[in-house]
Amino acid sequence: MPNFAQLEIKTERLLLRPLRVSDAQAVFAIRSNEQVMRYWSTAAWTSIDLAHELIARDLNAMSTGEYLCLGMVRAEDQVLIGTCTLFHFDEQCQRAEIGYGMHYDAWGHGYMHEALLALLEFGFSELGFNRIEADIDPRNEASAKSLVRLGFKKEGHMKERWIVNGEKSDSAWYGLLCSEWQSTNHLRNTGFELPTL
Repeated sequence: MPNFAQLEIKTERLLLRPLRVSDAQAVFAIRSNEQVMRYWSTAAWTSIDLAHELIARDLNAMSTGEYLCLGMVRAEDQVLIGTCTLFHFDEQCQRAEIGYGMHYDAWGHGYMHEALLALLEFGFSELGFNRIEADIDPRNEASAKSLVRLGFKKEGHMKERWIVNGEKSDSAWYGLLCSEWQSTNHLRNTGFELPTL
């Protein structure tokens, strides 16, 4: 996979870019929020040290092409409001997983849909993935609706796959094929162009 360290994707209202050391406080604000982390596979953070560790790990992984994690920066005020990720790359099977999270204050404005449209297009067109998958908590109805709106189809349900803070939770598995993505022409009138690698 290519080096993602300098990758930037501009959408109508967002700049998707690699996280920076200076983003630690914003990342911590997102990941320490109980509402944001309710359906994640990890508990809400209690130390900003975890933000510094995540950013260092991401910067290293991005430079080697291990995975792609982009901060979602709102263009109007330059505030980092979330992250979106392509990870678990399987080059032989041309497959990856998608992950995402956003600050509670930014929910309900369509930012995540805008960011994921760009990330999916980049994954299918520039990285050559044939399939992108998502693993979500089935109780997270907003996330399920977002995936379906993007064209994902629910393909499975795994019982008690996660245990976070002693709470067992299931996984709902979603998948989207490149051929399905291309047939829907998602990028029409979206106001952005993708960089090429």
